[in-house]
Amino acid sequence: MLHVKDVTRMFGEKAAVDRVSFSVDGPAFVGIIGRSGAGKSTFLRMMNRLTDATSGEIRIDGTDILALRGAQARAWQSQCAMIFQQFNLVPRMDVASNVLHGILNRRSTVQTMFSLWPRADIIRALEILDRLGIAEQAPKRAEALSGGQQQRVAIARALMQDPKIILADEPIASLDPMNAQIVMDALKKINVEDGRMVIANLHTLDTARRYCDRVIGMRDGRIVFDGTPDQLSTGVARDIYGADASFNESATSTAIPADDTADRTYADMMLS
Repeated sequence: MLHVKDVTRMFGEKAAVDRVSFSVDGPAFVGIIGRSGAGKSTFLRMMNRLTDATSGEIRIDGTDILALRGAQARAWQSQCAMIFQQFNLVPRMDVASNVLHGILNRRSTVQTMFSLWPRADIIRALEILDRLGIAEQAPKRAEALSGGQQQRVAIARALMQDPKIILADEPIASLDPMNAQIVMDALKKINVEDGRMVIANLHTLDTARRYCDRVIGMRDGRIVFDGTPDQLSTGVARDIYGADASFNESATSTAIPADDTADRTYADMMLS
């Protein structure tokens, strides 16, 4: 399904990503770990076509997405949703509209300027928010939500695209442990229930062990580990992060509060 071959990104004479190669067969949850500057974010940005590669191939079902241009590249971006550490929401816009912005490129300029969303799109956006336990937040401005809630809105926006692959660039790095668990549980549920491939840059070893089917370790732009979570020993981690690194490997056990109440009044307003 995904075949990466010798992907390289040069910035001047420095290789931010250096001949990265790996393959993923099926809708796995893949975690990429490594120190800051290891090339993790640059690689995801190349997959999403936010950054051009210097050389190499990234093939999805046989198509080299690095060779796509113009409308074809934009079409690929709609199939490869990106979730960012800082959420990238429109702060003063309501939550439902932020989710609907996941399909901006499929609607006319007039429709989006005047928020003329088809009924089916509005229903789907509210259903996705309900699935993520934040439907009651739909009428609120995004800036009024907590960090964990905002990240779930960002996930909802990604799901609105109905993508083949979800890329998450350190999605929990700015969250407290409880919200981090909620967000990671949501991504894992999407991976398992929807059969969507998820590739996430992760900050901690315990998160990678708990949620990933496969872990890729990067150092100085290169892959230095590719294996299963149970192979991710402290010794291997030191090879990835450096011999001087120290690790907090305790996994969070914070309970996730149930929250599945939909705001039907707002739904009626959006659909009127």
